[in-house]
Amino acid sequence: EKKVASLGDDQRSRVRAEFQGDGPLAFLFAQPDITEILVNGAQDIWFERSGSLQRHDDRFISALSFRNYCFRLMEEARVQLTCEHPCAHGHIRQFRLHMIGSELTGTETHLSFRRHPDNPWTFSRLNENKWGTNDQIESLRNLVKSRMNFLVVGGTGTGKTSVLNACLQSLPPNERCVLIEDTLELKVPNQASMRLLTREDPNGILKRVDQTELVRNSLRLRPDRIVMGEIRGNEAKDFLMALSTGHAGSFGTLHASTAAQALIRLEMLIQMGAPHWSLSAVRRLMQMSLQAIVVIGRRESGERYLEGVYRISSLEENGILLE
Repeated sequence: EKKVASLGDDQRSRVRAEFQGDGPLAFLFAQPDITEILVNGAQDIWFERSGSLQRHDDRFISALSFRNYCFRLMEEARVQLTCEHPCAHGHIRQFRLHMIGSELTGTETHLSFRRHPDNPWTFSRLNENKWGTNDQIESLRNLVKSRMNFLVVGGTGTGKTSVLNACLQSLPPNERCVLIEDTLELKVPNQASMRLLTREDPNGILKRVDQTELVRNSLRLRPDRIVMGEIRGNEAKDFLMALSTGHAGSFGTLHASTAAQALIRLEMLIQMGAPHWSLSAVRRLMQMSLQAIVVIGRRESGERYLEGVYRISSLEENGILLE
């Protein structure tokens, strides 16, 4: 304490942050235009601003103080990182947190923070940021308004969650949405709506609750729309089955670079949940339950943009046709 007292105000704040707060990350957390923070150990910190990755000029004082910070993070996010379970994800303040232990990195624990802004994106903000042309954004708005079922697809970091939030913010206050997610990312659009989250217990004491089970439960909750944060497994079958039986206006995201790639990946995910189905049956379900695919991208400069809106027009012998 005597040594700390002899330091200047900025130095005292920095030392206390190292042992009690967020250390070198405190400055980055305070910058609203920083969208992602990547920590590759105590000495190597990166952040994303305006779509560009930059290296932070600060670092943790020592490996010990970084390790203690990781313990504070786990306590705050209510997650555990152990030798048996070296991966953990959770939510902390405005960020989605993902942790990878040293057993998998070979060096130190690695951290990833992705910011979720307090004010979610809207169609107006997308227009102001030149995300797409007026006609393109109007087409997306019409998909939501006319209660079409659609998927938003794109690669990592293209802003799929932001687009889903813009769609959600355009809904009227008396439409009930059930949001299905792995982590807290989407903004519940109104007081009539609700969120369902998956559950993982690394200790194996509690039963695992996956997105497939959440989709089935959502059907008993009187949803006007079902919105899935990301389709990534055999829940694709149950989600599309729900869409094909009357839940018009539902949407979700899928990791794919193009509309054609999205259809192929969706086929594979459905077959994971229904391996006994023929390919023609899988494609028939896709054609019955989806009306459009929205493709978004990211330029080399980091700028995110709307690549196109594709309508699912018909089912032919060689597959689904897009317009």
